[in-house]
Amino acid sequence: MTGNPKYRVFLRQLNTTVAAGTQPFLYPLSETQPVAIGREPSCEIILDSGVYGGVSRRHATIGYQPQIQAGSNSGGWQVCDLNSANGTYINGQRLQGCRFLQAGDRIALGVNGPEFIFESTLVTLQPAGNVGNAGTNQTEAVTLSQLFPILSTGRELRSKAYLVPATVTVTFVVLLFAAIGNSPAFNLLLAAYLGGVAYYFVYQLCGKHKPWWWLLGCCFLTIAILLSPILTGFVVVFREILPGRLPAANESLSFISLLVRMFFGAGLMEELLKALPVLGAVLIGYWLRSPWRERLGVWEPLDGILLGTASALGFTLLETLGQYVPEIIQNVTLQAGKDLGELAGLQLLIPRILGSVAGHMAYSGYLGYFIGLSVLKPNQRWLILAVGYLTAAGLHTLWNATGSISVLVLACVGMVSYAFLAAAILKARALSPTRLQNFATRLSGK
Repeated sequence: MTGNPKYRVFLRQLNTTVAAGTQPFLYPLSETQPVAIGREPSCEIILDSGVYGGVSRRHATIGYQPQIQAGSNSGGWQVCDLNSANGTYINGQRLQGCRFLQAGDRIALGVNGPEFIFESTLVTLQPAGNVGNAGTNQTEAVTLSQLFPILSTGRELRSKAYLVPATVTVTFVVLLFAAIGNSPAFNLLLAAYLGGVAYYFVYQLCGKHKPWWWLLGCCFLTIAILLSPILTGFVVVFREILPGRLPAANESLSFISLLVRMFFGAGLMEELLKALPVLGAVLIGYWLRSPWRERLGVWEPLDGILLGTASALGFTLLETLGQYVPEIIQNVTLQAGKDLGELAGLQLLIPRILGSVAGHMAYSGYLGYFIGLSVLKPNQRWLILAVGYLTAAGLHTLWNATGSISVLVLACVGMVSYAFLAAAILKARALSPTRLQNFATRLSGK
């Protein structure tokens, strides 16, 4: 009884020196995870910088695309150039974007760079019942890596087992234990951790790698802007010159008047403030050379979303810890004592930080999508930016204005805001020039 036929697909590297009796450089390809080729250590196929200096850090990717080839019910293997400096060539022709591969196609990274042959081999998978005694003995054998799994997992611990998030969580837990009794330090640590969790959720949805230190820098840059005279200038323009003066505590306004004031004084003003670091990254991207311009700049909507939500996280942390929590602690302490005041501050902190996914991060991430889209489609730049800015400001306005109506209405506005952000992320993943690298797309299979 024969087994099921299946094709095993791999790349064979040419022009490599191998010892006599050894196999040439073969790189198997996976149908579930695109393979990146380049000099960067995070690539699946890593090329020596000293030998292949003309290869970009992330030069190209090869991945399986199910059921998308025209006239075919089956999928196909696709190679994509990642805006490499020296180009990717298929059978001597320079690749523009992506292209489907056929067995025997020759892939070259640059004119005189390394070359690979795309190959497939038909293999037969035997049914489990046909395994002989040797297979049984192999199953019964216990290896050292089976007894000590940590010896064989290697980099998979970090890429597949959430080692970094777990390490960060344990670190914050220890710090929170150490901060018990110190309310300001405890609140700061808890806010930083919850904000990081909220941002990590958005980062995973986006599925595009961006340097963590650059995202953190965007967060702190927004905090610095809010503590600088720039904020005073924005307040003068939007709340004194324009009709954006925020209502006093005992001031009675109609809902329309409240909407107008919140639109100028909160929506337009705060969304533009949070967008400043993203716009700065757009300019930096134009000044830098590859590959840093792709890593740090804004070249597509996913870049704008990641930087916009990072900026919003900084805004939320400063607004919560610097304004709302101290105010409620002071008010409750005067009425009911210090202990209840600190408890009220903690109770306010948790929903404000976690809710930023449907609040500040949702508005700024949505605007970031349009900033990235304007770079991707510069011919319609101003229309794109106007639609994004006004929509983000409108969502922000609705949240601020409906808070006094009812909790149910506020919850509906929050869900709508998150839906806008999620839709922008899904569309950005579909538009992304590097979508084959997107780890969120790989996990979802779309």
